[in-house]
Amino acid sequence: MRRAAIVGASGYTGGELLRLLLSHPQVEVTQVTSEHHLGEYVHSLHPNLRKRSLLRFISRQALEPCDVLFLALPHGEAQKHIDHYAALAPYVIDLSADFRLRDPGRYQRWYGAEHLAPAWLSRFVYGLPELHREEMRTARYISGVGCNAAASILALLPLARSGLLDLSRPVIVDVKVGSSEAGASPNPGSHHPERSGVIRTYAPTGHRHTAEILQELGWEQVHLSITSVDVVRGALAAAHAFTQSGVTEKELWRAYRAWAAAEPFIRIVKERGGIHRVPDPKVLAGSNYVDVGFELDETTGRVVALAAIDNLMKGAAGSAVQAMNVMLGLEETAGLEFSGLHPI
Repeated sequence: MRRAAIVGASGYTGGELLRLLLSHPQVEVTQVTSEHHLGEYVHSLHPNLRKRSLLRFISRQALEPCDVLFLALPHGEAQKHIDHYAALAPYVIDLSADFRLRDPGRYQRWYGAEHLAPAWLSRFVYGLPELHREEMRTARYISGVGCNAAASILALLPLARSGLLDLSRPVIVDVKVGSSEAGASPNPGSHHPERSGVIRTYAPTGHRHTAEILQELGWEQVHLSITSVDVVRGALAAAHAFTQSGVTEKELWRAYRAWAAAEPFIRIVKERGGIHRVPDPKVLAGSNYVDVGFELDETTGRVVALAAIDNLMKGAAGSAVQAMNVMLGLEETAGLEFSGLHPI
């Protein structure tokens, strides 16, 4: 059994990590931290974990060495003390944005501050196994993924790898996401009277996750917009792009099927009828699966590529556990077999 610890386990992402790891066949969670809830049982904040764990929150300063350390801290915090955290465990997975970007200049541009540990950026592997599985097998440090970026990348990835897109024409991604993306700490936008019933585009341009998409796909331009909708969990990316001249739906099917066949959590959803004929985040709650689909207008070459995820799972904790499995040489799907709920 590998001993795992979670720094910042009081938030939504930390709670999801704990839920997953408590059911992992080869991992034991030995420490969880929260500076604001010292001594409290984890189920006081994560009531779904009642009778699953008797762990209590401890301070970061009380952490003892472990085998793998998860950092579920607010953005900007992990980089301040990364040398200390790395000394506590041979394997570190940081779920914040601190180590997702390889270029410190790009970090400063998109996050508006100079990175405090730029020498560490090249040591982290970006945390999508669908992109970096081989690098993860020998990695010691893995970053998290932005949920909007993960959905966008996975919507576009089979098209990007197939070479079927005309990248001289614009690629536009619209992501609709639930309120849990904002985290457990309330803010004016997440206040229930303001958030309930909303369809609010809060980042028409300039969202920070654009940087991850550009970095990971290796493209020069992607135009990203983010809209909040009245759900708690879920993200749906709709990527609008154009294919090379003469590309047919059969060619797209071949690209998608080849990709999905090699990926344990990718499911193609493209049915001829019924209400479940396209990807829908609702059926993915609590799941690490990604439902992808596409629609092609062969007369114009316009393709709409879709990817649905649970933003707290494949967009955060689920990808982190999947990456840990690859890094430690475990079964990649261990602890992640839950298929989601229907109906909810």
